[in-house]
Amino acid sequence: MKKIRQDIVENQKTAVEEYASLTNSQKQQLRWFQDQKIGVIFHWGLYSAAGIVESWQLSKEDTWARKKPWRNDLTTLRHDYWNLAKAFNPAKFDPEKWATEVQKAGFRYAIFTTKHHDGFNMYATQQSDFNVTHYTGKDLFHEFAKSLTAHNVAVGAYYSKADWHCPYYWTPGSDPRGRYASYDPLSNPQLWKKFNDFVKKQLLEITRNYGKIDILWLDGGWVNSEHHEFLDMDRIVSQIKQTQPQILVVDRTIGGKHEDYVTPERKIPDVIPHKVWESNLPLAKNWGYVPNDVYKTFPEILHYLVKIVSLGGNVILGIGPKPDGTLPTPALKLIRQLGKWLATYGGGIYGTRALPNLKQTNWYFTAKDHFLYAFAEKKYFRPQDLQLGIFTTHVLNRQDLSTQNPDDPILGLKITMDKNVTELI
Repeated sequence: MKKIRQDIVENQKTAVEEYASLTNSQKQQLRWFQDQKIGVIFHWGLYSAAGIVESWQLSKEDTWARKKPWRNDLTTLRHDYWNLAKAFNPAKFDPEKWATEVQKAGFRYAIFTTKHHDGFNMYATQQSDFNVTHYTGKDLFHEFAKSLTAHNVAVGAYYSKADWHCPYYWTPGSDPRGRYASYDPLSNPQLWKKFNDFVKKQLLEITRNYGKIDILWLDGGWVNSEHHEFLDMDRIVSQIKQTQPQILVVDRTIGGKHEDYVTPERKIPDVIPHKVWESNLPLAKNWGYVPNDVYKTFPEILHYLVKIVSLGGNVILGIGPKPDGTLPTPALKLIRQLGKWLATYGGGIYGTRALPNLKQTNWYFTAKDHFLYAFAEKKYFRPQDLQLGIFTTHVLNRQDLSTQNPDDPILGLKITMDKNVTELI
């Protein structure tokens, strides 16, 4: 495991591993996933009310998260943080508005944080009273999933395998040294079994009570890899797939058969993964809502998108909703700009595949059926200089898509070929 930022865990080995085997159903679902290309992930929870970097200030060893501590001592911080549940009030959450904005932005799938490491559940779990429904009467994930599904956006569920509020993970009265369980599961297997059953029951709730779930995005990469913290994933996933046979399970950074695709965080990978992959990037500095956060510019977002897709990956962009359930104005501005750009250039993004053997400085290429797409930043967009190599003799015509919005940061061409592009490689 390799830590970059202290909240990012990378596994260099699993990042480049190949699939051992895939069923026809898995192959079909992975092709579907690659066709979607662009998703959005919402980090929303008690940390939004605190206005801090997700759950991380609760972890003793993660001092990096407390450079500007929410409370001066850790005991008070944990007490006050977990008591935020009593005042959490998503009164302005409008799932219909969220779904409309997501659809107009061009996102094809949307992932919701059902539970972060802090253990606060954003859905109606029966395994713990520490959930939003207990305190507010609302099942936020239910409302989210229902609205997104109605707008033909695929639904995914983020779930942290770790749980710092669960007594089977951080035992009451203990002083956990950091993100790990407060005990060694080898020394207390009975307690670890209780935690394993807790996780299993929650994941079955999420995948059985909320309609079709296409992606189960599992975070907390130290669980199933370190400190003897191993869940019975074979049994858990087997039971999940009894009702969701199509679901993609993403046990992030763990590798093996339960990491259906890999998820480079906050970056474009230097080495392209062998597995299907998705780069995840927050629109702002933080995943969750932090007041006065610094957002990326639209040209930055667009550059990431086009480069990643041209390399064969998907992109998921992160938004941190405000504690009242509204989406921050800077985030809305960015995704509306994205939706407008995709209305022109989406044909060269959705359903496309990479052309790794076609390279030209400052140009990015994708392909779909009989069409080849070429993108470049506005300052480099000179179609007359485009060199298509072995594809040149197969060109039937070129359409300059930039005439519709010539001031877009990235412009593109749609090139019609005399054969399916994949046959020409």
